[in-house]
Amino acid sequence: MSVTTTEPAVTKGLLSLEGSYGDFRDEIQAKGYTVIKGAIPRDRAVAYQQKAFDWLTSFGTPLDIQDPSTWTAENLPVQTKLNTFENYCVVHEKFMWDVRLEPGVIEPFARIWGTDELLVSFDSLNVTFPGRKDKPARPPWPHVDQSPFKRGLHCVQGIVNLGHAGPEDGSLMLLPSSVKHYDEFWDTQTDKSSWDPKDWRRFTEKEMEWWNTTKGLKPIKVEAEPGDLILWDSRTVHWGGEPTDKSKTIRTVVYASYSPAVLAAPEALAEKQRVFRAYGATTHWAHDNIFLRPVKAYLPDGTLDPRNRDEPREKPEHTDQLLKLAGMKPY
Repeated sequence: MSVTTTEPAVTKGLLSLEGSYGDFRDEIQAKGYTVIKGAIPRDRAVAYQQKAFDWLTSFGTPLDIQDPSTWTAENLPVQTKLNTFENYCVVHEKFMWDVRLEPGVIEPFARIWGTDELLVSFDSLNVTFPGRKDKPARPPWPHVDQSPFKRGLHCVQGIVNLGHAGPEDGSLMLLPSSVKHYDEFWDTQTDKSSWDPKDWRRFTEKEMEWWNTTKGLKPIKVEAEPGDLILWDSRTVHWGGEPTDKSKTIRTVVYASYSPAVLAAPEALAEKQRVFRAYGATTHWAHDNIFLRPVKAYLPDGTLDPRNRDEPREKPEHTDQLLKLAGMKPY
């Protein structure tokens, strides 16, 4: 008996950001990204960075933020992607939610989507220590966070900078204007049978030649200051840039993405609620592509980290706004 499989349908986004707005949305439309300066007052951003450092040094190890010799894997909580932290319930620490609740972070997303009834991603903390001797720098891993089955604007990602990000420091790397060629890449450089409904796709070196040579796109490192908000369309080719040997700056950022609550299917909302109750992390998406990442922290040898935490060190107050952004309470 033959089995018929149903291919996912190509879906269009909620809006395209076409036209002229006279603000940062024009830059997202043209280049695929923008930097909102001073989304959070600088003093508060620096205070949030210190909260992140306090969290890192709360595990009883000799980690000293001022002493580079202590910046080693054995002194740090387990990092899931070399520089990001998702376990130990850090995603739901008070300082992480305080960043997500900042009006200057939420407002640009509300303007993009045309509504303030938003959900937020339960995304990770990135603290990148420069000059670490115990790990090699990660080579570029160019990717997009949107399936080729989805066309148009479906997700806008965000990075809230809590520290300085200069040309030598760790920061977001991307191909400006690659968003304009997103559809063409899938339709001319790939076979539809290879498309994946998963909202993540890494590009090979050969595929990058098409972006770099055929389209003439060259990567840039996005520079930002404490309190700046970096926004980019998930169709923009991007990756995390490592610090150079000249960097002395500890990169500190919180990833946060917001999208209309109305876009969340009932099953996605139910999963989001399950993740919230488990103090878990999700993807860069707020309303879709939601699944519970591993909650418990495991050491490289596969054993449970004795420092594992089952709840945040400092819990946020579950205000009406927080619960709505978390998908726990309807608008």
